Amino acid sequence: MRIAYICADPGIPVFGCKGCSLHVQEILRAFLHLGMEVTLFAAKLGGDPPEDLRKLVYRELPPPAGRGEKPDRAQREQHAMDAHDWYMQALLQEGEFDLVYERYSLWSHAGVTYASRHGVPSVLEVNAPLMEEAKNYRGLVHEQQAQRIARKNFHHASLICCVSQAVADYILTFATHDQQPALPVIVTPNAVNPQRFSQPPRAPDTHRGDLVIGFVGTLKPWHGIEHLLHAFARFRQTNPARKATLLVVGDGPQRAAMEALAEQLDISSDLQCVGAVPPAEIPGWLARMDIAVAPYPPLDNFYFSPLKVFEYMAAGLPVIASDIGQIKDLIQHRHNGLRVPPGSVSALTQALQHLADHPQLAAQLGKRARQHILERYTWDAVARRVLTQVFGQDKQTTPLSCQASQRGAG
Repeated sequence: MRIAYICADPGIPVFGCKGCSLHVQEILRAFLHLGMEVTLFAAKLGGDPPEDLRKLVYRELPPPAGRGEKPDRAQREQHAMDAHDWYMQALLQEGEFDLVYERYSLWSHAGVTYASRHGVPSVLEVNAPLMEEAKNYRGLVHEQQAQRIARKNFHHASLICCVSQAVADYILTFATHDQQPALPVIVTPNAVNPQRFSQPPRAPDTHRGDLVIGFVGTLKPWHGIEHLLHAFARFRQTNPARKATLLVVGDGPQRAAMEALAEQLDISSDLQCVGAVPPAEIPGWLARMDIAVAPYPPLDNFYFSPLKVFEYMAAGLPVIASDIGQIKDLIQHRHNGLRVPPGSVSALTQALQHLADHPQLAAQLGKRARQHILERYTWDAVARRVLTQVFGQDKQTTPLSCQASQRGAG
């Protein structure tokens, strides 16, 4: 079976270090692992592919023509819309496909357009309410065009895969508003690649006398890193004789604010921020942690499927996470992790203290967390479910008629 995978979002470097980059890579791996032939069409590759994806056929959108000053937001949005013709032509040049899989972006409807013209099914993967995100955090100039593109995608896709129930509810509002039949929506949460976490968890060492508390992720306002810093500072005050480190793996717009807050709280010497690292290095950094934290603040619409929490758990770490959204389904309190009220520094501090004082409990939580994720949330399972929903039980393991080409970017 030949699958065209489209990632037309210029904010996603497919082979980069972001969580969204890893998401794309793992879906590609899962389809390849199931024997599919996959061609990638992307707005931005962001570097060379990992070793295991170098045989992937891929095409990258050419940069905007002309030189001069950096384009403004309106120009960038227009360029993304104008890229539609390139995607359609690139799809045609690569031959016929059995399925088109597109990660929803604001300005592309190439997947559903190609699929409808050629009589093949299309899958639309939706990870966030992108129009609302853009308006709230970045700005949105061509809002009416974004609305039209969203409706075209939502009403013509054969299947819509949403990473959370909150995203699915958002998508279904379009059907209600437009008085359309219910849309073909399923919820496919994030997952893990078991091969990345094949090593058994590190056994707790109660005699080291130090503690590494960790966070992985892009440093953005909705990740609540400031709550973790305040909780860590209180923990240090309560345990002055104990050596403890706050390890932050990631980078982003909040890094300067985070470092300034660490200075203010007098914990700079205990903060280690290593910046963004390639996905392949994440398991190694997780192995250095004793406790992992996802300190999300209180948000009115928590639509995330928090990849960091899946990977924390797969790594066998005891996790402390905010009691919000999909995390309620992932973590059973005191069974495979701890949940705390979003934004509560005192509750987060108490949870850190409890795990630090009870290493055997921490080890049990980590073991159960790992088992829960590896049994229920893998990328191969996500890919199988998508193919089964579209084609039925038999088609998902159809052998290839030919092997994937080794051509590079065109």
